[in-house]
Amino acid sequence: MKLYFSSGACSLSPHIVLREAGLPFDLSKVDLRAHQTADGADYYRMNPKGYVPLLELDDGQTLSEGVAIVQWIADQRPDSHLAPPAGTMERYRLQEWLTFISSEIHKTFSPLFNSKNPEEVKQGFRDKLATRFGWVETQLADRDYLLGKQFSAADAYLFTVMRWAGPTGVDLSRWPGLVSYFARVAARPRVKEALAAEGLS
Repeated sequence: MKLYFSSGACSLSPHIVLREAGLPFDLSKVDLRAHQTADGADYYRMNPKGYVPLLELDDGQTLSEGVAIVQWIADQRPDSHLAPPAGTMERYRLQEWLTFISSEIHKTFSPLFNSKNPEEVKQGFRDKLATRFGWVETQLADRDYLLGKQFSAADAYLFTVMRWAGPTGVDLSRWPGLVSYFARVAARPRVKEALAAEGLS
């Protein structure tokens, strides 16, 4: 298996999940500006969408979109408990979280990375993120992770997008519960491994 990634991008989420699942894999770094892999190959030939993550399976198939990738990885190692069994209400709770993080947090961060957006526009997105993060903190009030006591694929994704707060001017300190949650995820050995492998430690 091979994961195509860019350091610190949303591909960090499946990178963490691969390590948490204990699956063997290789990494291929992608320059998203040039759309080239580290060995100079045209990344568009691998993924016509042009962005990461992309998971190349051992049989040559590829899977894109982080939310799909992390669930596929989790299902390869059910004993890792990174995703509840398919068809259970708990699995739909995981999908609920993954969808929320993707549509309400990840995509709200995107305009903050666009240097062409004026500051007043960016502040509007920061205000929206504040509403979303405030709600997430209420959900974490009585649990260690998003689904309860067990770390899941959704936690890898939320941790990944929370890392973008500092560079985009989103102050997380107003949510001490979220800060504690972030530190708890960051302290996990496999998360540390992923960060080190991407040069983010």
